[in-house]
Amino acid sequence: MVGPPTTSQKHQSFVTEPMGNRSVRDVPGIGPAHGRTLEERGMPRADQLLGDYLKRGRDQGQFQDNLKNTTGANAKQQRDAYNGMREWTDNNM
Repeated sequence: MVGPPTTSQKHQSFVTEPMGNRSVRDVPGIGPAHGRTLEERGMPRADQLLGDYLKRGRDQGQFQDNLKNTTGANAKQQRDAYNGMREWTDNNM
């Protein structure tokens, strides 16, 4: 029997804490390699990725496609990042 989906500790920490000046690597689904790629492209902070999410109208497809095209993130990583952004904005905006 499969239980309800669980969220990672990284996700829980991300969605329950203020955005502040956190690293883009703190975003669920963004590990060291994808974080480095985003940093190299001028997006070192989580709030900058949040801005990209909001600029795309909170659209899951657009946000995930951009993350895939920018970093090469796989479907799970894209979904984890989107879900983190969505829940953070639901809790804080």
